[in-house]
Amino acid sequence: MRYTLFENQKDSVLLVARILLMVLFVMFGWAKLTGFGGTVAYMTSSGAPMPELSAVIAVVMELIVGVALLVGFFTRPLALLLALYTFGTAIIGHHFWNMTGAVQYDNMIHFYKNISIIGGLLLLCVSGPGKYSIDRR
Repeated sequence: MRYTLFENQKDSVLLVARILLMVLFVMFGWAKLTGFGGTVAYMTSSGAPMPELSAVIAVVMELIVGVALLVGFFTRPLALLLALYTFGTAIIGHHFWNMTGAVQYDNMIHFYKNISIIGGLLLLCVSGPGKYSIDRR
């Protein structure tokens, strides 16, 4: 009974959650696409395997999958796929355990931020997109 307010707003909250989760991915996916040369250079400097392919994967995952999740298209499988991608980026891009000083602390924050985002994506995977989505039409 005390959770009725939340249950009545579940679909609206799921929409807001999808939007908030995807803001980061869509913004940075777009930046990676429009600055593709810089994205490849960053992938090379971070030690990502096959930097050009890694850059393409990053653009697809962040921009294309991000937009798909934003509108609620194939939400459950894509949320799981994006969670796996986010875990990979945490391991490859924020390996704080090999660093020291301020750089270590900064990368530790980003690593655990990715872990938190994975939690949100897993919740989206099990809850589904709600009625304000392409999946529900």
